[in-house]
Amino acid sequence: MQSNRRMPSWASALIGLVSGAVAVGVSLLIAGLVKPAAFPVVAVGNSVVDLTPAPLKEWAIRTFGESDKTVLLAGIFLVLAAIAAALGRAAVRDLRYGLAGLAAFGLIGVAAVLTRPGSGLMDVLPTLAGVGAAMYALHRLVRQALVPADAPAGPYGGVSDGAGAVGAAEAAHDPGTTPLPEPLPGAGEHRDPPAPPVMRAGSDLYAFDRRGLLTGALGGVALAGVAGVAGRALSGRAEVSAARGGVTLPRPVKPLAPLPAGVDFRIKGLSPFVTPNNDFYRVDTALVVPQVDPRDWTLTIHGMVDRPVELTFADLMKRAVVEADVTLCCVSNEVGGPYIGNARWLGVSLAGVLRDAGVQKDADMLLSTSADGWTAGTPVDVVMDGRDALLAFGMNGQPLPVDHGFPVRQVVPGLYGYVSATKWVTDIKVTRFDRDEGYWTPRGWSAKGPIKTESRIDLPRDGATVPAGKNVVAGVAWAQHKGIDAVEVRVDRGQWRQTRLAEAPTADTWRQWVLDDWEATPGSHTIEVRATDATGYTQTGDRVPIAPDGATGWHTITVEVA
Repeated sequence: MQSNRRMPSWASALIGLVSGAVAVGVSLLIAGLVKPAAFPVVAVGNSVVDLTPAPLKEWAIRTFGESDKTVLLAGIFLVLAAIAAALGRAAVRDLRYGLAGLAAFGLIGVAAVLTRPGSGLMDVLPTLAGVGAAMYALHRLVRQALVPADAPAGPYGGVSDGAGAVGAAEAAHDPGTTPLPEPLPGAGEHRDPPAPPVMRAGSDLYAFDRRGLLTGALGGVALAGVAGVAGRALSGRAEVSAARGGVTLPRPVKPLAPLPAGVDFRIKGLSPFVTPNNDFYRVDTALVVPQVDPRDWTLTIHGMVDRPVELTFADLMKRAVVEADVTLCCVSNEVGGPYIGNARWLGVSLAGVLRDAGVQKDADMLLSTSADGWTAGTPVDVVMDGRDALLAFGMNGQPLPVDHGFPVRQVVPGLYGYVSATKWVTDIKVTRFDRDEGYWTPRGWSAKGPIKTESRIDLPRDGATVPAGKNVVAGVAWAQHKGIDAVEVRVDRGQWRQTRLAEAPTADTWRQWVLDDWEATPGSHTIEVRATDATGYTQTGDRVPIAPDGATGWHTITVEVA
């Protein structure tokens, strides 16, 4: 119905916002029944991540760190709120405008959902249900906010359910409504009540019914809230959390000895040898963490193998279990960056599972796929060369945290995570690099990502002020699957000085280092660090960015000595 109806701007925006909230809540509810990844907001967000240029992604990681996904989702919801408010204003002018806008966004959501890996026709149901519910809500709210002007009068000449004096006052002061007529001269104390605010739709007159709008809006918000809460519950978070709590980790065939006291200097401010699970870095493309119930989890190994294999979680737990101390590092880690951590992992040998499948001699790549469709390409020869490459289900004595890949993830020493550390892994295709690509390779990153020899200063912090006299300089260095043999520090481009190294139980972990007798003099000082690995290679001081295969350079800090 076409209209030149006008109402307070806050009211028309509220109509759009409530309709949008209903769309989100209902689509989340249906996604909980169909598939959590089919929630259109997540599908659109994942599409944004995929289409974002690599430099912008790097900027987001540098700027927001592990909160980059939260920032992206918050931005999406803010944009949706602004558009919903605009659609509410359009719908008040002509309901068809608002309905058409919702339909357009429904098409965007459907396209985003259908282009996600592993999607099917059923995955569009959350989007369709959400848009349908929003259209109904929009139509209903407009009808409740605008009623025919000849509706039963209230005590002030408005409609009986609340347009009344408050509505008339709003009309007198809000430029978005038609002003009330002036009182007739000489009407005296017994003049008729003032006329209600009216809007014209074609030849029909409408009055703004504030109470009707607010009643409808509260109903819409309640529907959106209940649907959203139910959707989150149905997404499996509670069930997966309970299932994780019920997992009893098996004992390894050959338990590792307790860590020697010499692996950790226990200096305040220095990264501990073992990174606590809650502090372990997380960098991935999952806007919403996949919720995978171990009772439903399976791993399929296929492709260039003699005998395809399918394992359940119970099957995996029955195999020979091993544990290994391994440091993981993200390729997005800048020189001196935080995206690195060390843990004791528990799992089964990935090489052993592959031997059961019978890897064909021409295969050189493992294309692993996460439950959310993300992929990584791992060199076969690296996994099969005897290192502790694991299908891990335990981390620091606990079942894997959900954020870190529960129930099962890959852990491959010596490779950056983007080519090896697939979380929530469900599929491994044995293939070739000239036939398949992992997620990041077509986006400009190297197909193979061996971790580079690097070091970091943890103490003192960059920009810190320290007292004059003897000071401690300390940090960590890493060269996974090669090992660290030496770390050197220099101040103000002077002579390089050897540091004292902590013990290292294996070449696959980082190593602490300390220089505990730096005699600091007043003024500004620059401190640099470099490491030499067990092959004799000393890390380069040449600075290169993280793309396409990891950053290089000496970590350099500046401190003030008081």
